[in-house]
Amino acid sequence: MKPAENLITPTGLAALKARYDHLLGTERPEIVAIVSWAAGNGDRSENGDYLYGRKRMREIDRELAHLARRMKAARVIDPAQAPDRARVWFGATITIADEDDNERTLTLVGDDEQDASTGKIGWSAPIARALRGSAVGDLRTVRLPAGEKEWEVVAIDYPVAN
Repeated sequence: MKPAENLITPTGLAALKARYDHLLGTERPEIVAIVSWAAGNGDRSENGDYLYGRKRMREIDRELAHLARRMKAARVIDPAQAPDRARVWFGATITIADEDDNERTLTLVGDDEQDASTGKIGWSAPIARALRGSAVGDLRTVRLPAGEKEWEVVAIDYPVAN
């Protein structure tokens, strides 16, 4: 089975690589050293350092495998190279307003980069799917767990190419 395509910005891919390199080059060797030391202390069945170290090593190995799959499936898209800057596409920063004129600014990024606290919304999130292809002045309805909400696209911005 082919992995699903993973849209990501160049910054997001760099962050995934940095996390992978940190786990592989720093955390895992530290845990291996602790497990080796603890294993040399005798009875492993009641050795907390050994048991915790083995558990942590499995967690690290799982995360490394996950990151490797995500990076392999990555399709890097530079938002600064967007061909149609008048519409909302991957990497756009959008200002939207609801019926009460409450404005909100969002940036559509890859799902691995999403961070709602900073306004970075994953490409496959309901609000991102609703906003795709819209232009300034368009009204879009978003289906949320609390019900439907209508948003107007107030502004669309893309980063400037270097």
